[in-house]
Amino acid sequence: MKIERPRGTRDFLPEEMEKRREVEKRFREIVESFGYREVATPTFEYSELFKRKSGEGIVEEMYIFQDKSKREIALRPELTAPVIRMFVNEYSRPPKPIRVYYFGNCFRYERPQKARYREFWQFGVELIGSASYLADAEVIILAYNMLKSLKIDFELNIGHVGILRKLLSPLGERASKAMRLIDKEDKKGLMQFFAEQNVGRDIEEKVYRIMELKGGKEVIKEAKEIVEFDFNDLERLLSLLESLSVDYILNLGIARGLDYYTGTVFEFYAKDLGAQRQICGGGSYELAQLFGGERTPATGFAIGFDRVCELFSEVPKKSPVIVVVNFPGFENFAFKVASKLRSKGLKVVVDVMERSLKRQLSYANDIKASYAILIGEEEVSRGEFKVKDLATGKQFDVRAEDITTFLSELMREGE
Repeated sequence: MKIERPRGTRDFLPEEMEKRREVEKRFREIVESFGYREVATPTFEYSELFKRKSGEGIVEEMYIFQDKSKREIALRPELTAPVIRMFVNEYSRPPKPIRVYYFGNCFRYERPQKARYREFWQFGVELIGSASYLADAEVIILAYNMLKSLKIDFELNIGHVGILRKLLSPLGERASKAMRLIDKEDKKGLMQFFAEQNVGRDIEEKVYRIMELKGGKEVIKEAKEIVEFDFNDLERLLSLLESLSVDYILNLGIARGLDYYTGTVFEFYAKDLGAQRQICGGGSYELAQLFGGERTPATGFAIGFDRVCELFSEVPKKSPVIVVVNFPGFENFAFKVASKLRSKGLKVVVDVMERSLKRQLSYANDIKASYAILIGEEEVSRGEFKVKDLATGKQFDVRAEDITTFLSELMREGE
């Protein structure tokens, strides 16, 4: 009986892995060009870490277990909390701001659906130590450039949690519940909550008006007529983005249901993913104090790596493959030639099935190899090899000492 893989997980075959590695490569090159350095945290943490960040409600979404010492452990459901825990415990002394990025798998126990899995990957950054709108600008520009590099169709929405919080401030602690409902886009639940809490008609109408405001920077003018708020940083942020030709929609209905978010928030939506269309989310926050550190401003984002890989349609460029084909009895020569070529950075395959010459060449065609090197008694005695271009059928006689140079030049010509 076959053993199936667990529900909500996937196997990635070579073609898919090549695509995923291409996306990862592009992301790494861009974040490192901005001065970000990679960090990594454990795959599992104490469950308390995520409860402090997201509340007890997250327990239903986590894989939680007890270790042999009866400690409650959770597979990480996201990576921001572990990175800030690491910052508080081990990395708070470097000069600010601290720029770090991460790439890793996460786990959530929820119903699997299109572009949503129980094991998934995040690629994200945290810029720690700056409360300036410039930090928000850098992080948004970085995410924008990363997604642009994949040539996918997306839309950037920018908001500010302070605006809705200012309107809801008369509710005191009850405002957090309203923000959670707005974050979930649960308008019916929000109306019911306002009714139960006897929220004044004036506040209710203003909240709904702000939630509907979408457009360019001109939206701020209308927002100023609804709520008394300092829009200066938001205006400067949008002006900076416009100067760099970053396309955005100002969406003042974006909210966050967690109190540690402090200001600018943003989301990237793909146009080809249906209901699960968010491919990146981020914003400014203060989280370190929840984990025993000093209150520290930060801005970050996480990209849903699996979702962007589904949208990425380019075929990654593959390195040309050389197949060393040997007559029986010349296996040692084949392995030596292959080692020599690999030492020069070439991708080389040698037969390990003890097949006939004809079948070795057939296999070379099956794997779409670029060239085959033929090794037999005649070639070894003359100190020459036959190199066959498998695309054209053309053959070359190449001296043994020139083989690496000859093939390297052929590869460059073919690029």
